Amino acid sequence: MNVREAAASLLATVSERAPLSADWPDLDVDTAYAIQDEALRQRRARGETLIGVKLGLTSRAKQQRMGIDSPLLAWLTDAMVLPAGVPVPSLIHPRAEPELVFVLGRRLAGPGVTAATALAAVDRVYGGIEVIDSRYADYRFTLPDAVADNGSSAYFSLGPVGLPPASLDLSLEAALLEVDGQIVDTATGAAVQGHPAEALALAANALGARGLALEPGWLVLTGGMTDAIPLRPGSRVATHFSHLGSLTLAT
Repeated sequence: MNVREAAASLLATVSERAPLSADWPDLDVDTAYAIQDEALRQRRARGETLIGVKLGLTSRAKQQRMGIDSPLLAWLTDAMVLPAGVPVPSLIHPRAEPELVFVLGRRLAGPGVTAATALAAVDRVYGGIEVIDSRYADYRFTLPDAVADNGSSAYFSLGPVGLPPASLDLSLEAALLEVDGQIVDTATGAAVQGHPAEALALAANALGARGLALEPGWLVLTGGMTDAIPLRPGSRVATHFSHLGSLTLAT
């Protein structure tokens, strides 16, 4: 299997499959990003528009479980936006997690981007929920598998409130995760690399190493604040932020 074939295979997957590394044991992260980029090219060729990036594995606990010391990056397109009130489409084994989402006001290019310079490029901050959905059976995969699979991406929704970052203490901005009326988890922005601006800087520098940049108007999903919880048929998942409003997903 080559990069183009791997990308096409992942895009065509609609049920659980074995990870790429099962048949490609020497798959590495650089090749996985090439697969991810090729999948984006194929998605754009069929009409999708690139609108930003997401970070995955930004919490220390998740990194420790994967045996890594830094997050991964993945692409966002307009086909991944789930408008308010629209039920989550049928997926393989979806999970949901609350996130802090940045909207960039100006271009941000690495290397050398710090959290302070990254935050200065942000126009608005929103609360959001990301729906992830690994194509791999039982969510079992290596880091290159996850990168090639575009960070287990599926959909995301934005909350109703967008505020300038200077009006918030993002390390203390809290999210409550609720399932069918019961609070199941809570976290603050500090769960994301210590501060979500650190995740934004990391994204800019990682893209800069590939000759790319974060562009004005792009969205950046900074990573799950809590563990991702499974989405069961007929359930309702809500996230309540300290200052960024609430949003609900129905399955």
